[in-house]
Amino acid sequence: MALIQHKNEKVRFQQQADNARADVLPFIEESFKITPSCRILDIGCGDGGVLLPFLERGCNATGIELEELKADFAKGFLKEYILNSQVEIINQNIYEEATLQKYMGQFDLIILKDVIEHIPNQEKFIPYLKKFLKPGGRVYFGFPPWYMPHGGHQQICENKLLASLPYIHLLPNFLYFALLRLFGESKGVIEELNSVKSTGISIERFEKIVKKSGFSIELNRHFLLNPIYRFKFGVTPRVQFNLIKSIPFFRNFLTTCVYYLIKKEG
Repeated sequence: MALIQHKNEKVRFQQQADNARADVLPFIEESFKITPSCRILDIGCGDGGVLLPFLERGCNATGIELEELKADFAKGFLKEYILNSQVEIINQNIYEEATLQKYMGQFDLIILKDVIEHIPNQEKFIPYLKKFLKPGGRVYFGFPPWYMPHGGHQQICENKLLASLPYIHLLPNFLYFALLRLFGESKGVIEELNSVKSTGISIERFEKIVKKSGFSIELNRHFLLNPIYRFKFGVTPRVQFNLIKSIPFFRNFLTTCVYYLIKKEG
């Protein structure tokens, strides 16, 4: 039961932009003021929607995206800003040496919205981000904890029952993928779900990597109901209860999204 945003890039772009304008940018500004002089790097920028509110503020930005099709969508949606030389969209791997040499130490803010849970070897990736930051720069993360009801992204399943079932991604691999095959999911869907299962990240592991990487957590917010649900489902966002947030591991199961703003220590 793939949702409309999974198949319609215009809807997806607008939802991303609305969420960033209403929730992501205000969250960041609680600690870090966004001004026209800010230079932004959006890693895994997708269709470019998250960048739009920052461009509307007058920022200059770079979006980097591995999937060529999504990069092309972003170039189309942000064409006006590209023509004004306010943003560039590049279809590259962030680890390429040419990318590092061009952008080392260039950015005031790095954005990873719904991205870190798809990146392998997060222990290598998160400290690598420091190479792209200016002194005093920040990194924003927004992601669904792995153990949350649909942390495996099973909502992309074509079968309506599978798409709606919570926590099935936590089954042992042999049971999970047997279930997907039993209900007729395509090879492409199964491969994507397998990829997510191999890279999903918990709140505790994320915080541990951040601290081990020489970053400190400046601001964080956990959500019982993800802010983007307002635009996807018409559901009012809700911040996680303090009691649940205070219980390590258990909180992952009832937290649909977390926002973090981090900075280099010292």
